[in-house]
Amino acid sequence: MRRAVFALAAAIAAAGPAIAGNVLSVTLDEVRLLAFAKPIATLYVADPAIADVTMIDKRRGFVLGKSFGTTNIIALDAAGREVSDSHIVVSGAGGAVVTLHKGTSQFTYDCASGRCEIAPQPGDAKDAFDADMDQVQKHEELSQRSASSAPQ
Repeated sequence: MRRAVFALAAAIAAAGPAIAGNVLSVTLDEVRLLAFAKPIATLYVADPAIADVTMIDKRRGFVLGKSFGTTNIIALDAAGREVSDSHIVVSGAGGAVVTLHKGTSQFTYDCASGRCEIAPQPGDAKDAFDADMDQVQKHEELSQRSASSAPQ
């Protein structure tokens, strides 16, 4: 299963930042513009720890890659009809992934940026997930601080 996810992420990354079908590839800590065919009233992100959307207006929003992984977003119009159901794949800048086996434990790292950063995957040791959740919490705190200090 993990190989299929990495193969999908690699194919999407090779295609560029655009939506390929209903899949959007986003690099960790970067944003991509997301446009909808119709105005939307409700937007649901399945796992906001992986990606989040900030709406600009009723047809456009920014998708922020917050943590490695895949999730999806569903957009509904004012009548509750589905406008979009898109998958989001958040990956590192080059997709260079290294898996370290230490005893019976496994740890996954993204090594695309010149240094390796923890990138937990299913099957990794609990310590890897704890480190990733600390990273997500720090991102949340920083984004809340920057949002509260932005001019109104």
